[in-house]
Amino acid sequence: MVVFPELNEPLRDECIALRFFCERDIPEILIAYQDDPAMHERLGEERPPSGAELGRLAERGASDRAAGARVTLTIVEPGSDDCRGEIRVHNVDPGGRQAELGVWVVPEARGRGYARRALALAGAWLFRCCGLERLAVLTETDNEPMLRTAAAAGFVREGILRGYTRERTRRIDCVVMSLLPDDLGTAR
Repeated sequence: MVVFPELNEPLRDECIALRFFCERDIPEILIAYQDDPAMHERLGEERPPSGAELGRLAERGASDRAAGARVTLTIVEPGSDDCRGEIRVHNVDPGGRQAELGVWVVPEARGRGYARRALALAGAWLFRCCGLERLAVLTETDNEPMLRTAAAAGFVREGILRGYTRERTRRIDCVVMSLLPDDLGTAR
């Protein structure tokens, strides 16, 4: 069974911390989508979320975690509680003990290694505390920043899933990268 236990303290390293997504993150998330008008496309969304949609996700957060269905972790900087991005754990397969991860960082904080660090912190926690045994990142074949970030966090490129997703009337190829518990030592 997959369980997302309460975090008594945020997950952290020397540069970032991860805590559960909550309602107070909504303004920064809306600003991030506004500042990067293409972000929703890279995240496989038809359009940016509304404040009301994010509010409903925040309300469901605890029950989704308790059910082992999904969890969203907010990336924050030390000494601050402002949302700098998110790690989304979704498509959880409890029988296969696996899940997919998505990550985004606010435009003004990109290039600082936050996404790589967040993937590594979340991966270690998901293996150690949540009962998962395999994690995957799926992204478009031309998303070089995400491919580099996932590789730097220890994810291994497996191949291309042809026509894997359908976005805006066309099929999209996706690169699949995976992380197993033994891969954590290979992160750069």
